Amino acid sequence: MRKEVYLASTSEAGRRLFKKIGIKIFVILLFVYFVIWLSGCATEYNLATQQEERIFYNTEKEVRMGKSISKAVEKEYELVDDPLIQKRVEDIGKKIAEVCDRKEIDYHFKVIEDEEVNAFALPGGFIYVHSGLIEQVADDNELACVLSHEVGHIVARHSIKKLQAAMGYNFLLILMTQAPDRGKLISGANLAFMEIISGYSREDELLADQLGARYAKRAGYNPEGMINFLQTLQDVNRRKPLRPKSYFKTHPYIPDRIRVVKQELGQELTFDDYINIEQKPHGQ
Repeated sequence: MRKEVYLASTSEAGRRLFKKIGIKIFVILLFVYFVIWLSGCATEYNLATQQEERIFYNTEKEVRMGKSISKAVEKEYELVDDPLIQKRVEDIGKKIAEVCDRKEIDYHFKVIEDEEVNAFALPGGFIYVHSGLIEQVADDNELACVLSHEVGHIVARHSIKKLQAAMGYNFLLILMTQAPDRGKLISGANLAFMEIISGYSREDELLADQLGARYAKRAGYNPEGMINFLQTLQDVNRRKPLRPKSYFKTHPYIPDRIRVVKQELGQELTFDDYINIEQKPHGQ
């Protein structure tokens, strides 16, 4: 309940802030936004999506944004006070980072104290795993696949593209967090975090599953851990009601995800793999 109230209060604070700064500042920021966009937007080839993409934020700005949002996250959540758990996640995460398709950034892996079975990735290489998820993984193979999934989101720049697409008020607030007077405008980082945890597209999630299995295998882990963990998620889902930030709320149907992972691993598909799947075919 405390977190839901927090999210609501953050949104209300953002609205009050908008009224406070006034329409003139809004127009100025909007102008600056488009000037920066026209001068700094670059087209580059994304190894994860295998497409040429326009990216608003270069790597340096993405990392700076991620740091700002991570500070907001760590004000809301407490990190798990167990160095062994943190080290386990960091050690596995580093192995995944070494074999992924994006190595120009440093990756950070942390465990936060929260009972939800969840994990999320921020722009610039910041990955958080809920303690509730740690309790559900059977072994390091499954944990490696979860971390690889989140690394896949960062490699594909899903967070950045999601925030770019949002633009508008939320995105302008993110821009304002880069200004010298960040103290009064830190709610932009909170709103960015809210935007990210509201969920990626189903196609983004399925691609992250593919990349997760791929990177886990490259790092020496059994990629079938992804399938095993997805089946565990399905069992947990059946036993518990959906919560506001549950891993299931924003992710595709489990059978659909398992099908995509099996395709990535070259495994034979069964009838069960086609139950409750998306009708739109998944590329790559």
